[in-house]
Amino acid sequence: MSDDMATGGFAERLGARPEAAEDGSARLGFEATDEHLNPAGTLHGGVLATLVDTAMGLAVRTTTDDGEVPATSQLTVTYLRPGKPGRLEVTARLRTRGEHLTVCEADVEQDGKSLVHAVATFALLER
Repeated sequence: MSDDMATGGFAERLGARPEAAEDGSARLGFEATDEHLNPAGTLHGGVLATLVDTAMGLAVRTTTDDGEVPATSQLTVTYLRPGKPGRLEVTARLRTRGEHLTVCEADVEQDGKSLVHAVATFALLER
């Protein structure tokens, strides 16, 4: 896997695994375990927010040059149904790319059902 596709840091430690990233889109795989659950026994919302943010950041990075760094400036996460232990697939894609801001969206699915839909705005910062 190339360095461009690495999640690194917190997301990697959490267990997010990049599976594809090109042309303004990205896909992550994630194996949710009991340690990712909240006290109610469902997948913690913070885990899901981290996954969509990571996938969208990866999608944005497929369109940036060496001098640009994407930074999340807004993240809206809509939780559609509770998650459980098992495999998740996270897909992200660019919707609009501007000179300084980029808008993305992402979805999380488990067992063929949507768990989350998210929209984010990323600022494109200079290194």
